[in-house]
Amino acid sequence: MLARRAFIAAALSALSPPLRAAAPLTIFAAASLKTALDALAAPMRHALSAPVRLVYASSAVLARQIEQGAPADLFWSADREWMEWCSARHLVRKETIVDLLGNQLVLIAPATAPLATLALQPSALKDALGDGRLAIGETRSVPAGRYAKEALTTLGLWDGIATRLAETDNVRAALLLTARGETPLGIVYASDAMAEPRVKILATFPATSHKPIVYPLALTREASMPTATHALRFLQGPDARAIFMHDGFSVLTPQRPA
Repeated sequence: MLARRAFIAAALSALSPPLRAAAPLTIFAAASLKTALDALAAPMRHALSAPVRLVYASSAVLARQIEQGAPADLFWSADREWMEWCSARHLVRKETIVDLLGNQLVLIAPATAPLATLALQPSALKDALGDGRLAIGETRSVPAGRYAKEALTTLGLWDGIATRLAETDNVRAALLLTARGETPLGIVYASDAMAEPRVKILATFPATSHKPIVYPLALTREASMPTATHALRFLQGPDARAIFMHDGFSVLTPQRPA
């Protein structure tokens, strides 16, 4: 009898389709969001009951990858320009776009540098650089680089520094150059500086020297529903807000997606 039951159970198991694991939710996010989103990955997986895949790069790189068909459920840009670029090409669901986070732009140096502060003036910047270069996101496409160029121009610093740049593919790469001491100075977001103990902040650029730093988030055109909608709401919820504020972002007052 036991042998018969075992045979029947085995036969039924062979006929039954295998259980399918939930499809992963993929978030394409600006590199500066890495520390905060890595901390949120586990609670997000729990809340969604689904795997979460986080892909980090410059907003420009991510937007172009989405255009080329890369699978993503949410796109989180470090500026409005790349979100608008995606929206104009119908790559994101326009009605879901929400300006969720803000940030500050800061001048950093290796933690071992003798300077504690630095005046945002041409002579001070020149002296602090010496023979080195300024680590900065690529100024034509990387949001942090765009903000930095605008701030340097507004403050009358750009002309003296334009030929002394070490431009990088994303802001975290600029952070790493400075943390390693490969450049004496760098320009990153305040949240990046807080995430890296090997650097220190020498100065904060006035908010009036550049466009507001805003991180818009949206569902992509190909987003898996309803999991993606749940994720969008989770990232606006109290658990996520606490992590973002702890990591140096300012949390804006978003409108709920339709």
